[in-house]
Amino acid sequence: MNRSLKSLAALAALLLVNACTETGGRPMDTVDQVDLQRFMGDWYVIANIPTFVEKGAHNAIESYALNPDGTIATTFTFHKDAFDGPLKTYNPKGFVLDTTTNAHWGMQFIWPFKGDFRIIWLAPDYSVTVIGRAKRDYVWIMARAPEIAPATYGEILTFLAGIGYDTDRIQRVPQQWETAG
Repeated sequence: MNRSLKSLAALAALLLVNACTETGGRPMDTVDQVDLQRFMGDWYVIANIPTFVEKGAHNAIESYALNPDGTIATTFTFHKDAFDGPLKTYNPKGFVLDTTTNAHWGMQFIWPFKGDFRIIWLAPDYSVTVIGRAKRDYVWIMARAPEIAPATYGEILTFLAGIGYDTDRIQRVPQQWETAG
């Protein structure tokens, strides 16, 4: 019995580690270079293939701040199920895994596991970005403003389909912000 429990625990650990690592499928290229200082700040989540945590998110914002030790303090906030729904906040820690490009990160929600986080599309002016995973199971389209041009959104969907994403799974994230007037 003790041996069975150990085997089951080892299998569970292996499955969890596999869930956080790259598959043996097609590699996923990142952008050539990311200026981390320019990338820091607030990003509105325009659309995504949501994780279970993000389902029903409204006014979702991901914010990054570079720590002195090179890690990335992340704050992810959204309202659950409605614009006036409960505010949810998560604080994963980011780690740059490829310091040559700064475009491949590990994102740690639970120690010691780091999820795959790749900057795969980035506008030259850093106004829009796409974060993907090698497994192509999740994706985040984000922008510095709560909306992007329909042509840009269409271009991104075409790009994602071309690298193997099922774009039918991508959902718009409702964004509604009052403007000062």
